[in-house]
Parts: sequence; structure tokens; C-alpha cells
Amino acid sequence: MYIPIIFLIMFVIVLSGIRIAQEYERGIVFRLGRFSGVKGPGLYWLIPLIEWQFKIDIRTNTMALEQQETITKDSVTIRVDAALWYKVVDPARAIINISNYRTAVHQIAQSSLRNVIGQHPLDEVLKERDKINAQLRSIVDSSTASWGIKVEMVEMKEVEIPAGMQRAMAREAEAVREKRARIIKAEAEFEASEKLALASQQVAQFPGALELRRMQMVSEVGAENNSTTIILMPSDFISAAQGATKALDGIGNLLRSKPFAEPRLEEQKETLLKNF
Repeated sequence: MYIPIIFLIMFVIVLSGIRIAQEYERGIVFRLGRFSGVKGPGLYWLIPLIEWQFKIDIRTNTMALEQQETITKDSVTIRVDAALWYKVVDPARAIINISNYRTAVHQIAQSSLRNVIGQHPLDEVLKERDKINAQLRSIVDSSTASWGIKVEMVEMKEVEIPAGMQRAMAREAEAVREKRARIIKAEAEFEASEKLALASQQVAQFPGALELRRMQMVSEVGAENNSTTIILMPSDFISAAQGATKALDGIGNLLRSKPFAEPRLEEQKETLLKNF
């Protein structure tokens, strides 16, 4: 009569000790107050009334660091907020070595953020975020290693600077852009002067190139509609044209005069042509 009841009680006791841990969970088991081991994932059994457990999530967790005021190395007050990613790599130490590892990670990350920002001037905080993030991650990770916590990444999300400092930085950026524009313009003028110097050397060596350039300019100007073109002829061309006209007039007068002997006529023609 009592045997079925005893078996029923034993079955209930055995059934009450069954535990299930998900793939991303681990069970830290204590037996009569002493650490017994880490169980999971899957199905495992605990001795009822003698063993109990704490479950820990070993997935990567995200923690937001609230915006806080801090002072940079060059005494500028800024407001910074950040985010931190961490995971539990040793569940036993995360339970045994620290009472609340989440709060501890949050506090040490905030204090480390203030300390790291205080070691850098404002320009580095704004321009070298990756370097500061890596330094901050290393500091927080080394501090939480004894708790079985691995800090995977720390990222500053926003850096808020005073309005007066923003106006000063805007003026500085404008001055830098103006300086760059002046340098580019000066370099362009220098290159243009070098090209003009080379062109003048070419014209001095080959005078005909100047006349070709003049003719090219005449064609370019003439391509426009309703334009008046003034052509400047070189004095050499004019002198040559006048000499040719005189020579032709002399030949005509010679032919209109009394007949010459054929050899004498040919000799005079050759003389006139040579003078031309």
C-alpha cells in the first residue's frame, strides 16, 4: 500500500531536479553553498534541496553609457555618450567574483571614458575617435577580465561641444579653406608663367610661329557673328609687297619701250628679277 506512494514521491523528487538551459545560457551550480560546476546547454539534473543554480546569458550584451560632462586635456568642457558591447566568457567568475557584473561594467566604463577623454585635446577627440575607442576598450577589458567579462567594442556615439567653440571651429575651418584656395591659385599662376616663358622662347627661336598664331586668332575672331576684324600686317610683308610692285612696273615700262635685242632684253629681265 505504501510502496506506490513512495515511488510517486521519489518520481516527483527526481522530476523536480530536472533543468534545461538554452544554447546561449549556462547554469552555475552550487552544492550546499559550494561551487559545484557549470551546467548546460541542454538537459541536466540537480539534487533537489541540496543543489541550486544561477543562470547566465553568455550572448553579447549592449550597454548604453549615458551622456556625461567631461573636460578635455585643453580644458574644454564637452558632453559625451557612448555604447559598450561585452559578453560573459567565464560564467563562474561572473557570479563568484562580483555581485552584479552588469552594474560593475557600467560604472567602470563611465569612469574610464572620463579619464580617457581627459588625456586628449579636443581636436584628437573629434578626429581620432577610433584611437580613443580602442584605448577605452583596452582599459575596460583589462579591468573586467578578472570577472570573466570580455569587452568586445566601445564606441563614442556623439560628442557635444559648446556653442562658442563651434563658432570658433567654423571660423578656423573657413580660414583653412581660404588658405587652400589661395595656394591652389598661386600654383596655377606659377604653372601658367612657366608655360608662357616656354612659349616666348619658342617664338624667339621661330618667328614664323608668331605669325601663325596671329592667323589662328583672326580665324577664331572671325568665327563670331557680327564682328569686325582688324588685321595687323607686319612691316616686312609691306616692304616686300612694295618692292614687288616696283619691279613689276619696271618690267612693264621696259616692254613698252623700243625693242631691245633679244639677249639684251633677257639680261635686263634677269637684272630686274634679281633686284626684286
